[in-house]
Amino acid sequence: MADDFGDRVVAVARGFIGTPYRHQGSLKGVGCDCLGLVRGVWRELYGAEPEVPAPYAPDWAERAGEERLLLAAARHCGPALPASALRPGDLLIFRWQEGAAAKHAGIAAPDARFIHAYEQASVIESPLIPSWRRRIAGVFRFPELS
Repeated sequence: MADDFGDRVVAVARGFIGTPYRHQGSLKGVGCDCLGLVRGVWRELYGAEPEVPAPYAPDWAERAGEERLLLAAARHCGPALPASALRPGDLLIFRWQEGAAAKHAGIAAPDARFIHAYEQASVIESPLIPSWRRRIAGVFRFPELS
């Protein structure tokens, strides 16, 4: 059952591929950023978002220094999982550099890939190469539908 749900999460996320990058956006085909991708996938899976984020600037993490993404992921998906437990459909939170707040999100896909909103392009599927793996700050599993 868990693998089926992970496959569903990946299918929904792949439906966003090609959506242009738009800061604070969360609409498939219209525009989204990395958080907006997660928000849009959540809406398709559950019907509504668990919370709507306050407006945020592109440099919010640098200015606030708070682990807002990690805390929100834990609130809605449960405690972080070890990276070794990673499977398709999991929510990935990335930290650009040691000591900085995590500020990028994506969704794990099969074959060591992940789906994310890339600022210079759109929503894309990328290889989860070592330089990305090193930046993983948290792995979270979307709650299964009951």
